[in-house]
This record gives sequence, structure tokens and C-alpha cells, in this order.
Amino acid sequence: MKVGLAFASSIGIDGESALEICRRAESVGMESVWGGEHAIIPDSIASKYPYTADGKIPAEPDTPIPDPLIWLAYVAAVAPTLRLGTCILIVPQRNPLVLAKELATLDELSGGRVELGIGVGWMREEFDALGVPWERRGARNDEYIAAMRNLWAGPHAEYHGEFVNFEPATCSPRPVNGSIPVLVGGDTDAAIQRAVRIADGYFPGEADIDRLGELIQRLRRAAEAADRDPDSIEINAIFNAQRVDPVPGVEQMAELGVGRIMVPAFFFDGPGGLDRLSEFGELVVPLTKR
Repeated sequence: MKVGLAFASSIGIDGESALEICRRAESVGMESVWGGEHAIIPDSIASKYPYTADGKIPAEPDTPIPDPLIWLAYVAAVAPTLRLGTCILIVPQRNPLVLAKELATLDELSGGRVELGIGVGWMREEFDALGVPWERRGARNDEYIAAMRNLWAGPHAEYHGEFVNFEPATCSPRPVNGSIPVLVGGDTDAAIQRAVRIADGYFPGEADIDRLGELIQRLRRAAEAADRDPDSIEINAIFNAQRVDPVPGVEQMAELGVGRIMVPAFFFDGPGGLDRLSEFGELVVPLTKR
């Protein structure tokens, strides 16, 4: 089982803290660092955030949310063994040809370490501000992923769809290993079906162990119904309450078939946070190797 540091970009918001949190994560054996995304936080949000009981996003308007790709590019060289992921990137909000170039460039520079965690977005107000249609954003997302994979596969790529349409063209550099792993985030039936159709991994937002187990079983059933091996979809799961007593927490995750636990970096914010990160990693990472 691997250990990732989720939302690291949200606490490493200045240059030195960004570098140091990655150095610490690497030094204790963590495998990856991850950055989240919102281009803006509108002053008024009627959309319901899906991961809190009251539907409110746990952030203030001025909460720093650095662009994840720029942040990952900045830290990539200081921790050369860490994989670099997004949790998540709101793909329908971005131009897929430009995004394909950005991701492939980061992957080339980092030696093939990029993983693309994606979501279709939950905040309509953000889409409205960006001028991106809210309706059919799921279908738009899927076409964008397909178009990027075409560009990554080789020169003279083309794609002709509802949302993306281009004649033969070449995007270079291309990913080191031919493509970039895609993880689908979300707890809905649509997210599960999307993970089965197009993804290498699944990253539900659910932290409760029982409900997480139900989501994983739903994913496995959906994969089997689609004649796909469920084990070909790596499970990534938030390691939240389990941090209080990590030994049984790691065992529970292993029993569910989780391939990577995602530890929220927010736990290590504030004074003494990096030392807490080191202590946590020194305790938990060896448990995942048993």
C-alpha cells in the first residue's frame, strides 16, 4: 500500500514551505504529493459541497488554493522520488489541448511521475464565472480525456467529437510512459461509471470506513458488469479518522483493497506541523509495507 500526501499545495503555499513539506514527505517514505484545485471561490455559493453535512465548502473566500500544476512543477525537483498528482483537477474547465501540453511537459521534466486525478466539478457558480457550460460537463470531461490521450499517443493525432474537434496535429513532448494515469474522483454513480470506463484509478471522497467499503463494492460490481477486471482500478482513499489510531486504520484499508491511502495535509498545518508530518510518516509508512 502506498501513502500519498493529499492537498499538500493548500498548506505549502509559499516557496519554502512548499519545498520543505515535499522534502519531509519524501524523507519518511511517502510516495506522492497532491494538489487540489479551484480557480476562484465565488462570494455567493448556492451549490452544495458534496463532502460536508451542511453542504458548505470548508474554506474561506481568501483560503489559498494554488494552481496544482504550477505548484507541482515547482516542487518536482526537490523531491525526485515523489509522484505528482492532482486531487482533483476540474478538467471540463480547461482547454484540453493546452492541458495535454502542460501535463506532458510536467511528466517529461519529472521523469514520468505525473498522475491526473480528475473531477467534473460541483460548483456551478465557478463554471458560470469562467464562462464554461455547466450542463453536460461530464460528457465534456470524457471527450477531453480521450482527446488528450490521442495527443499523447503519438504525432499527427486528431479528434472529432461534440466538444473537441481538430485535424491531425502533433503535441510534443509526450508523456514518458506513453500516457498519464487517470484517477476519477467522486462518490456518485456517474463517477463510478466514469472510473470503470476511462480511469486507471478511483478516488472517492468518502472517509467513513463503512460507506467507503460500500463505494468500493459498487465500483467492483460496475467493473464486472462492464467486463473489466476490478483489480485493474487502483483504489485511493482518504485516511482521515484513522490517523488517530493508524495501526487498525491501515489494516482496515488493506482489507478493503485500497492501494493508496491519501493523508490530508491539513493535519500538518500550523506550528510544529512538519514535525508532526515526520512523526506520522515514520509510524504509518512502515505499517503499509507489511
